[in-house]
Formats: sequence, structure tokens, C-alpha cells
Amino acid sequence: MNVLIFTGEHNPDEFKGYLTQEFPDIYFITARNEADAAKSIDKAEILVTLRFSDSLLGGAGKLKWIHTIITGTNYIEELPSFRARKDLILTSTRGIHGPQMSELAIMLMIALNRKFPQVVRNQQARVWQRWPTALLYEKKAAILGVGVIGESIARKCKAFDMTVIGLDPVQRKVDVIDRFYGLDRLHDVLAEADYVIDVAPSTPENRKMMNAAAFARMKPTAFFLNLGRGETVDEEALLQTLKERRIAGAALDVFWQEPLPQDHPFWGQDNLIISPHVGGMADIYVKQAVGVFQENLRRYLRGERRNLVNFIERS
Repeated sequence: MNVLIFTGEHNPDEFKGYLTQEFPDIYFITARNEADAAKSIDKAEILVTLRFSDSLLGGAGKLKWIHTIITGTNYIEELPSFRARKDLILTSTRGIHGPQMSELAIMLMIALNRKFPQVVRNQQARVWQRWPTALLYEKKAAILGVGVIGESIARKCKAFDMTVIGLDPVQRKVDVIDRFYGLDRLHDVLAEADYVIDVAPSTPENRKMMNAAAFARMKPTAFFLNLGRGETVDEEALLQTLKERRIAGAALDVFWQEPLPQDHPFWGQDNLIISPHVGGMADIYVKQAVGVFQENLRRYLRGERRNLVNFIERS
């Protein structure tokens, strides 16, 4: 059996290194770029990947399973070559990103609170300026989307003695969430939150849920963070809100168009922190991601092909 490991910026040889001892009878092929991957895709039964173009699957006659080392699978499911292959199994690495996403959330909240972009600008201009800073202590954080990532953010918020309000279509008991509501209560919660942290998935129901009406409900002292999916935010409405300074500021790690175009007006907003979609990245990412694939490979070899972790049901 041949497994092709083409994991983009994540070292495929490091990924392979975690697998060879447990699976000595499997031949692992690594590729650093799509041109190299294209040379070996015809031999592969399994593809472990980050992203690839539609043309790569054209030569993948032996391929039976695609495992992506990120959470989202929409981009694969929308590829014509994938849609034409109803036999292909698809799995993801959903569930590993809690540590890095929650650390980014806390970092951005504190950076907004303490006006850290202004601190950096002052350093570059050699300006000594002081001001009283807001605290996370005893503030209210509203988390939109309470999956693994949302729960991890909530846990870190509680370490700062914050009140945490969770909003999710599926309500459940979570020990670090003080109040839990459905998304139908979004506007009510926005009116009281000091921080609104959006980690909701991209679904038809969530598309542009943070719109002009939603931002109008937020307090002028509140901050908005989007670390989930760009499509959940009406960017024009947010831009206008920031221009008119109707909220205290925002931080975005995800956008409708990525990379964010150089002429996008977001770049000029001094009350906005732009992060280049790095929330899921970490120095231990390969170690985190390989565990899900290892377990799935064990199940695959046992013939449990519909019992794989993060198995994607295809329509």
C-alpha cells in the first residue's frame, strides 16, 4: 500500500517519521510541492494533504481515501474531480486546534485591551505615552460556536475570571460556560458582551450572521474577534462600524478573500488587528495532526472504513 504525504508548509518527512515504525509494511511517499505530488499520485491509495488543485486527482486512479490535516473540507468537496469520484473516502483533522486557537484569542483580546498596536507604533516613533488599560478580569466573553475550539477558549477565559456566554445551535452542559443559548439569542447576548469571539463554522445559517444589525447591538466599549470563518461576517458592515468607531475595535484572523488584497480598506483601520489566518498553526502541528491519521489508518487497515474519525458523509 502506498500513502502519499503532501502537506504543504508542514514538513511531510516529519509527518512520515511518526508513521514508519508502526506501519513498516506501508510505503510512505513524501512530496514538497504539487509537481512532486503529481509524479506519485498514480501510485497512491491514500493521500494525506493540506490543499491541492483540481488537476491533481486527474491521475489518481488508485486513490481510495483523502485525509486532510486541517478542519475544513469544503474546498475539497467543491472540486469537480472529487465530486466525480463518489467512491473516495474523505476525513479531516477536526478537533486538534483548541490549544493554539485559544491562545490566539487571549493574545488578541489583551492586545486590543492594552492598545498594543499603538504601543508598537509609539516604539517605532520613539514616543513615550502611557494610558490606563482595561482588563479581562470580570468581563463578559460571548463565544459564537462552542465546539472543541470554543470550549478551549472558554476555559482560558475562565482563568482570567471572566463570565463566559456560549452560543451554539446544539446546547450542552460545559463546565466553563456560565450561560448557554441558541443562536436565536445572538442579539440579546451581543448587547451585554465585552468581547464577542466568533469561531462559528461556515454554514448557510451562519453566513453574515455578524451583520450591520448585529454590530449595532454591541456596546461601544466592546471588541469583536473572528477566528472561525470569514463568511460569518459582513465585512462591509464591520468596516463601517470600525470607521464610525461604534465599537472599541476588532481583530480578524479570517476573511472572505485570502490573502487579504493589498488595497483592502481593512489595512488602513487603526482599530483593527489583522492576523493572516494563522490561528490553527503551531510549532507542534504535525505532532497534533498525525495522531488523528494514525488512528484512522489503524481503522482503515481493519476494514472499518466508515468508522474513521471525522468521516465526512458525502451527498
